[in-house]
Amino acid sequence: MLRFLSIRRLAVIDRLEVELEPGLNLITGETGAGKSVVVQAIDLLAGARASADLVRTGEDTATVQAVFERADGQELVVRREVSAQGRSRAFIDDALATTASLRELGRSLVDLHGQHEHQTLLDPAEHLACLDAFVGHEDAVEALGEAFDAWRTAAAALDRARLADRDRAARLETLRGQIEDIDRVNPVSGEDEALAAERSVLANADRLARLSSEAYAALYDGDAAVLPLLGGVWKRIADLAVIDPRFAPYLEHRAGVKSSLEDLAFFLQSYEATLDAPAGRLEAVESRAALIDRLKKRYGPTLADVIAMRARLGAELDAFESTARVSDLEATAHAARDRFLSEARAVSAARRTGAAKLARDLARALADLAMPHARVELPVVALDTEDDWSRRGIDRAELLLSPNPGEEPRPLARIASGGELSRVLLALRTLGDDRRARQTLIFDEVDAGVGGAAADAVGGRLQQLARRHQVLCITHLPQIAARDAAHFRIAKEVRDGRTLTELGRLDTAGREHEIARMIAGDRVSPDVLASARALLHTRQASEEKSNLKAGRRGAAPGGRTRGA
Repeated sequence: MLRFLSIRRLAVIDRLEVELEPGLNLITGETGAGKSVVVQAIDLLAGARASADLVRTGEDTATVQAVFERADGQELVVRREVSAQGRSRAFIDDALATTASLRELGRSLVDLHGQHEHQTLLDPAEHLACLDAFVGHEDAVEALGEAFDAWRTAAAALDRARLADRDRAARLETLRGQIEDIDRVNPVSGEDEALAAERSVLANADRLARLSSEAYAALYDGDAAVLPLLGGVWKRIADLAVIDPRFAPYLEHRAGVKSSLEDLAFFLQSYEATLDAPAGRLEAVESRAALIDRLKKRYGPTLADVIAMRARLGAELDAFESTARVSDLEATAHAARDRFLSEARAVSAARRTGAAKLARDLARALADLAMPHARVELPVVALDTEDDWSRRGIDRAELLLSPNPGEEPRPLARIASGGELSRVLLALRTLGDDRRARQTLIFDEVDAGVGGAAADAVGGRLQQLARRHQVLCITHLPQIAARDAAHFRIAKEVRDGRTLTELGRLDTAGREHEIARMIAGDRVSPDVLASARALLHTRQASEEKSNLKAGRRGAAPGGRTRGA
């Protein structure tokens, strides 16, 4: 249940705080005042997609925060922040949360029905989902979807293995050609780097020989060679150390220095011999490097990519040439199809049983909503071909309605008015209500297109729901606004060139004036005000009588509202 809602810098709302009550909560106000922004804020808390357009002009961040009360009485704080750049963050009890987890939590806390949602009833594809929700076998339908995915995946793998002979032969020829192209060179990992190093040495052999010979002479074999003179250096250092001990540490390293210089001299002496490569070696290295460069351009860009490509090509060729692979895929695909069909038939049986009950319950609910002669049918028909099967199974279902006597039930899109669609939606969303956990039900102008006795019936249905759930309803109808409820009025005004929206809790006098405005517009005469007072008194008296008859007490008003 939604106990407290805070909105900051969201669309036309700068700052708004409201405490809602158990039972029925009504929000009224002029069109464009911001009623739907309140619903949009709650939708954000339920995981809806955020957009930079939601942030109030000139602000950096919009924030929506709410306190929910769980069935066990524990409070849960949910917060959503949206930046002017379109980024959003979600928090559950001040812990950072993903939008997906927020959406999962929102489904258990809030059930929101928008003002245009009844249009979805015109799409027969939605009717199967309504039926599944009524039957309450979501786990079975989800498992059915997983079985369908497994079957289609296996079937796709089998289709790939059963390429047409011409396509298969062409692919095999391409595979073999690419494999032969790589195997002809037969590259080894790291070979391109080794060849580059060898090519550099061979191309500079003369210079390398000259430099190494000169270095050897300077170090060991020349008139002023370093190593022969080094003995005299160390003798002088030893004499210095006798007089000044600070030279002693250098004497400790003389053996290492001598050894390192001798190793270098011996390497320089032998290095020149390694430069004597066979004739044509440089050409061979360059030719080999060119072959590898061509492979890298074709299958690379790196030699590691070329070697990995060879492995993939070989594996694909093995799969193509293996007849056992095709037979294995056939067995897997057939088994997956059988499993899907078995689960789909079980779901179909449950749907047919549920469809008959849903049609009866919906007809009774519509009778309570001033459609006493409505007839409802919900045939569940098996789809003929595999191409029509889906994750939802092998069925299609379409809700058929006859709102008036003497008419055959027909698709909603062909016969239902906007008011009738609104009532069908309200009835559908409240059927089987006792099976659901207590939550907040939000109706955003679900009374669109409804008037007269039908509007009064819709109000009665909402009032019934409010005995078991918290209901938040945005309405333009005085028949609904006069119901026993916590009544809030939303209004906007311009201050210092900025539009501000305020939400206030109405007392009895305020409700009378608001209902009078809803009846007559801006010109509220004493007669209209008297009519509003009488309507309010009549509805509340009727509700008290209904509560006594049902052995219940209506939702008591209370709470505070602050807006700015």
